[in-house]
Amino acid sequence: MIQNFDQTDRRILTFPAVHPCEAISPATLLNSLINLSQNICNYQSKLFATQRKNARQTIRQIGLLLLFFEETRDRRLALSDSVVLCFSELHLAFQKVQFLLEDCTREGAKLWILIKFQIVSTQFRALIRAIATALDVLPLSLIDVGVEVKELVELVGKQARNAKVEVDPEDEWALKQVFSILDHFEKGTEPDSSFMKRVLDHLEIRNWNDCNKEIKFLEEQIGFQCSDCKEREVPFLSSLLGLMSYCRGVIFETWNHRNNDKSDARHGIEAPTCINTEDFRCPISLELMTDPVTVSTGQTYDRSSIQRWLKAGNMTCPKTGERLTSTELVPNSTLRKLIQQFCTDVGICASNSGSQSRDIARTISPGSPAAAEEMKFLSRFLARRLVFGSREQKTKAAYEIRLLAKSNIFNRSCLIEAGTILPLINLLSSSCEHYAQEIAISALLKLSKHTCGKKEIIESGGLQPILAVLRRGLSLEAKQMAAATIFYLASVKAYRKLIGETPEVVPTLVELIKDGTTCGKKNGVVAIFGLLLHPGNHQRVLASGTIPLLMDILSSSDNDELIADSVAVLAAIAESVDGTLAILQTSALSTIPRILQSSPSRAAREYCVTVLLSLCKNGGAEAIAILAKDHSLMSSLYSLLTDGTPHGSSKARALIKTLHKFHETSSSGRIASVVPCERPVHVW
Repeated sequence: MIQNFDQTDRRILTFPAVHPCEAISPATLLNSLINLSQNICNYQSKLFATQRKNARQTIRQIGLLLLFFEETRDRRLALSDSVVLCFSELHLAFQKVQFLLEDCTREGAKLWILIKFQIVSTQFRALIRAIATALDVLPLSLIDVGVEVKELVELVGKQARNAKVEVDPEDEWALKQVFSILDHFEKGTEPDSSFMKRVLDHLEIRNWNDCNKEIKFLEEQIGFQCSDCKEREVPFLSSLLGLMSYCRGVIFETWNHRNNDKSDARHGIEAPTCINTEDFRCPISLELMTDPVTVSTGQTYDRSSIQRWLKAGNMTCPKTGERLTSTELVPNSTLRKLIQQFCTDVGICASNSGSQSRDIARTISPGSPAAAEEMKFLSRFLARRLVFGSREQKTKAAYEIRLLAKSNIFNRSCLIEAGTILPLINLLSSSCEHYAQEIAISALLKLSKHTCGKKEIIESGGLQPILAVLRRGLSLEAKQMAAATIFYLASVKAYRKLIGETPEVVPTLVELIKDGTTCGKKNGVVAIFGLLLHPGNHQRVLASGTIPLLMDILSSSDNDELIADSVAVLAAIAESVDGTLAILQTSALSTIPRILQSSPSRAAREYCVTVLLSLCKNGGAEAIAILAKDHSLMSSLYSLLTDGTPHGSSKARALIKTLHKFHETSSSGRIASVVPCERPVHVW
């Protein structure tokens, strides 16, 4: 009877109520009404930061009607069609009441409900009127319940008819204060914190955690509006988000992170990837996918694109041309998370990637003038805290920076401009407690994604402290984040050489690959990948014993991303003759083809082809002969001709030609002409 909508499925202040079907039995309808009424009455014990009078009045009236419904059920009365019809209307109204009460008490939505107080008040009035209308036509004389109960129903009907929208003066005052505070910020003036504290007290936002929940809710609403391409309220939401971020950083000095935020301490741990981002584009639209789905052929498309394709009457796979055995679209949640992380890292909005240039501009720029000023004031405050605060205040400031810099390029630029990087480096160097060290390196990791952040870290002498954490970090998590930071720093050409020439860097990354968690291994692998972009680092990577560890990963790991990144590093190493020779000393000629045939990642398969092609070019006829014996290899290569990116297809085509030429020449005894150069090697 009642649809149970998870809060992640139902947008706030939407009421997807379902009218009871005509065939429903009176007993079922009545029992459902009783359950609904009981659920609504349970809200009596919940906190209403706003709309207290309207909520109390509605709950009280439905509580009185609950007595009527329960007596009707207990007497097992036969209900006429007209009574059932009225009960159905009440059921519809009660569903909406429950949704409304849920929204008014929703975690993190206190500020937004205050902002929408006029809409919410009107909705309360409309629902009370709907209840009054249903009670007006209810044939109470046909229902054999007690006189007292009938009088209660009549009283509720009368009160509902005469109900007025109750506007709490305190709510009105708080709303005016919010607009006044935003106006101050927009004009570049920092408001008096006492006014903000009064508003927060009114909304029962009492501590750092409460404020953080408001921030997460507002971020979610902005995401919804972007995904729906309805960005009308985004600037105002951005202003509110900036206000709550300011309050979290400035107003709430105390934060009990070890009890209520223990897991979030390690949210800074992330695994960059060297996966080819062409995998993130829909083969139909060629845009970043926002909702990737897989069809029966195993190909992945953006949902909107493939739905248009199917709606046009096409029953073949656009990429392969195969006939679809089913029109079912299976969400590819793993790929979606990768795309979201990629978009977060580069600062674009995945939900509206069709107009990418506008997205980048929106992400780099503040959401509103007020949001810009709020962020600037907050950045300067955090910079001062990092310099002059106590040890606890410095750690808390670093934590705020990590949160703010996580997914917003404008925030990163403000924090860098405010001068937070040098004191963060000092905090990192002086940390003698693992949690503070993790927070400091995590904050630097986020800022290292920004171009100015990389430069500031290097010019402020941050490389050595980061490398020190990589070598002797107080926790494995800190070492992993240091490796990820090195990956981002290595994206600058000059810094790759500088980092690579620093003793112990590559060996320490290799140790992380050897002994780290999956995330640690991945960060170590991609950091080495970044360093390999400088040719001078190739010999250092070879000498450190990287290749055997990568081969162990390919043989034993079940993590597709780690495998793809490991093959990417092997592809970079194999570009040199020395790299090829080192790889051929391992089981690569049997392991790489297996990965090529089994990996679900197109990027991993294309890197496999790149490795094999390099082994053929630099390894000579002996390597080609071994590959030529693997008859299953050709099918994987041909599949990449149609399934791969242009670059991947080109590599696959070149390897196919090499193998074909070997088969042709081997029968005529002219094997040496297959490859441009041949040198004797020992193939394991």
